[in-house]
Amino acid sequence: MKGNETWQGGNAVMRIAIVGCTHAGTAAVTQIAAAHPEATVDVYERRSDISFLSCGIALYLEGTVTAPEQLFYASKESLEALGPNIHIHLQHDVLSVDRKRHTLAIQDMVDHHKFTASYDKLIVSTGSYPVIPPIQGVSVPRVLMCKNYDDALAIKQTAEGADRIAIIGGGYIGVELAEAYSRTGHDILFINGVHHLLSHYVDAPLAKEVEAELAAHGVDSHLQEVALKFDSDDQHVYITTDKGEWQADLAVVCVGFQPMTELVDGQVKMNADGSIHVNDYMQTSSPDIYAAGDTVAVHYNPTHKDAYAPLATNAVRQGKLAGINVFGNKTRYMGTQATSALRLYDKTLACTGLTLSRAQKAGFDAAAVDLVDNYRPEFMPTTARVSLRLVYDRSNRRILGGQLFSQYDIAQSANLLSVMIQNRNTIDDLAYVDMLFNPYYDRPWNYLNLLGQKAVEQADATH
Repeated sequence: MKGNETWQGGNAVMRIAIVGCTHAGTAAVTQIAAAHPEATVDVYERRSDISFLSCGIALYLEGTVTAPEQLFYASKESLEALGPNIHIHLQHDVLSVDRKRHTLAIQDMVDHHKFTASYDKLIVSTGSYPVIPPIQGVSVPRVLMCKNYDDALAIKQTAEGADRIAIIGGGYIGVELAEAYSRTGHDILFINGVHHLLSHYVDAPLAKEVEAELAAHGVDSHLQEVALKFDSDDQHVYITTDKGEWQADLAVVCVGFQPMTELVDGQVKMNADGSIHVNDYMQTSSPDIYAAGDTVAVHYNPTHKDAYAPLATNAVRQGKLAGINVFGNKTRYMGTQATSALRLYDKTLACTGLTLSRAQKAGFDAAAVDLVDNYRPEFMPTTARVSLRLVYDRSNRRILGGQLFSQYDIAQSANLLSVMIQNRNTIDDLAYVDMLFNPYYDRPWNYLNLLGQKAVEQADATH
């Protein structure tokens, strides 16, 4: 069967193997069970659990989520209850894939028994690893990573007797952990070097606002320092940077993720960063192998190129699509703007698409415009300041990205900008698109309209 044909097995039942079962794998199983209950699905997962929401680790550490078990949204039992042909094999390691013979070499990690299983279609959803930076001593005691359920338990346990906690890495997870432990009365040492805070998501102006918010809550930020070495003893960890030495009771390293794709290395087309390249149907260069989640590159709409964006939102979409398309390629992947949001104390940071620096690096003739305004009229009992940035292409006026920060919940505004990037809308469209007006919610001109109008003024003035 070729990848672009519909499954025509007659009385034959398709046998699907899924390797890895966090967000993408769980979505694929759920889709297949709903649409093709006759199919046999075997899921092989190294861990003893599935579907852990790592984005909730900070909520657990600060006490908002009282037990880490609440961060699982599916289990072996719940998935197998979807149908008699769903089989979840926990603590099973897939050692190799033979794409020509359509077989997997597998080891039971409990009794170490090895066996071979066959498949008609394979979905690779093995996820990602936390990046381990090339820092001397990164594996010493009291230096921990942050990715999965085990990490959450280890951080929680180690932090119980800690007064000072060091966070290494200024991405979403680093900021969330710094906030979480500042809420619990800990002294926070926050170290981030090389790039500015949240550099993948926002430009310097909004990064400065986030930095100020952390400082206002007592976080001791060192955002132009590079960690070079860790040492530890029974009670403390010692961090040497390019600017000095710091002491803490615990250090958590969170500097990003990398795709876990060595299982199919050399068997499917990959990108330079190790992510798997897929077509519009989540199909790899090997027609009977599909892939989804953190293992694959997304189709990034702002650049129309592959990009690595390990987000749960991408994973669940890709997993569902893989579950649909293994039976015949019919539903296209729309791509992504990598839209995301962060709750920081009583404020929301949301973004979509490219920052100005990333847009310029990608070769766009890009510009950015900033707007600070209240979201609704001052005659209302309360209002709140919104800080906005819009990134656009000067050559064709298309919107490339947006960044928003406010005590007001601006998360859905990022979703609107995401749709506009998806639809290749321009700053002129944003300036005049119809939006509701009610003094409870906004001004006669919504702040996004005003942002678009400011971009139009800027663009017109430069031509």
